[in-house]
Amino acid sequence: MVLSSDGKRKPFPGKKPVSKPPAPAAAMKPGLQARAAAAKILAAVIDRKLPLDGALDHEHGNPAYRALGEGDRALVRAILNTALRHLPRIDAAINSLLESPLPEGARALHHVLAVGVAQILYLDVPDHSAVDLAVEQANQDPRNRRFAKLVNAVLRRLGREKQRILEEISDIPPMPAWFIERMEKAYGREAALAISESQLEPAAIDLTVKSDAEGWAARLNGTVLPTGGVRLAAFEGGIPSLGGFDEGQWWVQDAAASIPAQLFGDLAGRRAADLCAAPGGKTAQLILAGADVTAVDQSGNRLKRLRSNLDRLGLKAETIAADLTTFEPPEPFDAILLDAPCSSTGTTRRHPDVLWTKGPEDIARLATLQERLLRHAVTLLKPGGLLVFSNCSLDPAEGEEVVARVLVDNDTVERVPIDAGRWPGLEAAVTPLGEFRTLPSMLKMPGIASGLDGFYAAVLRRVS
Repeated sequence: MVLSSDGKRKPFPGKKPVSKPPAPAAAMKPGLQARAAAAKILAAVIDRKLPLDGALDHEHGNPAYRALGEGDRALVRAILNTALRHLPRIDAAINSLLESPLPEGARALHHVLAVGVAQILYLDVPDHSAVDLAVEQANQDPRNRRFAKLVNAVLRRLGREKQRILEEISDIPPMPAWFIERMEKAYGREAALAISESQLEPAAIDLTVKSDAEGWAARLNGTVLPTGGVRLAAFEGGIPSLGGFDEGQWWVQDAAASIPAQLFGDLAGRRAADLCAAPGGKTAQLILAGADVTAVDQSGNRLKRLRSNLDRLGLKAETIAADLTTFEPPEPFDAILLDAPCSSTGTTRRHPDVLWTKGPEDIARLATLQERLLRHAVTLLKPGGLLVFSNCSLDPAEGEEVVARVLVDNDTVERVPIDAGRWPGLEAAVTPLGEFRTLPSMLKMPGIASGLDGFYAAVLRRVS
């Protein structure tokens, strides 16, 4: 072999390159397929902007993931969630251990290293196992085979210098720079850093109960939240195994997501529409508040899921599949909940891929859609009726700014300020204008997991 001008090996003239074939699957080292699947899916998320949930779907997800047993699938999920939550710090750790940046186009190599670094720095995986399998993974991939020694050297050194490197990278915000900049502009540097750090912890499981929150908290070893829901402590087994699930006494819903529907108060005898209704948690809340509810969603498949969820809860609503920008009911509603499509940047504790699959252009596009939906929803409301506009974005461009534009040039609606005094424990989430703005860094309660999704909600009244 000789070296080309760019330092790469090439065969002698007239000689055919000899490639070492990858080992058959049956001969692969235990755990290798899981790491390979994690690297492939990480590439899909970061480089191709594909959502993580889709890749991890048990029926239609990434083939490499679907080929694994449940134990290995759990490991892949742990690696990916960890890598995505810490990615800026992982990249900094890799760069600190390289004498020169990775070659152009060496994305596959980056993902192998990122998977290894995530295990060594943040997961309970023996360092030697993470190193050995990363090297083997590089050897199995023709794109990375020539870098196998580099992978070995970088990850072994990382294991030796773990504590020093963790300290050095601890000040790097674990969110993409573009999003940190937007959060700083909206909330200030200190709050932006708190938001960034808060997404490192997985979200707790919150339940919305039909009634008797104190009783269900006692039965399920949970804690009653300021929102009236129940936050569970750690437990073994799946959600359906918990008491009250089969009887339809509660459903899983983040504390922040349960707020918008509560802003209407008593809806007894009122006609209410839940626009963008699936999967149905907010629809269920409106029904329990006494409303005759019409649940509208653009997706027929999502409405099937909504109906299934309502069936378990023993609740009924009219369901309509319709384009929400042109939907016209026979008569206007007394109340409308518009939980609009958004960038979902408030849900990074549950979906750490969001900030790597979305960008500023997505926020701008979705804000335009939200404004269009809101302006149309106002026309479906009776005079004197209430409309709650909400979404799970942290960016004011998708919340405060949308409502402000509508109020400026639409004199048929007015803002109804939310009374912070009615929300003990969440007073800080009510803005000076009387709108809700929850941040993942809020809701710190002794003895239980803290945080909630980032959410925005405003109440509007039709005045004419």
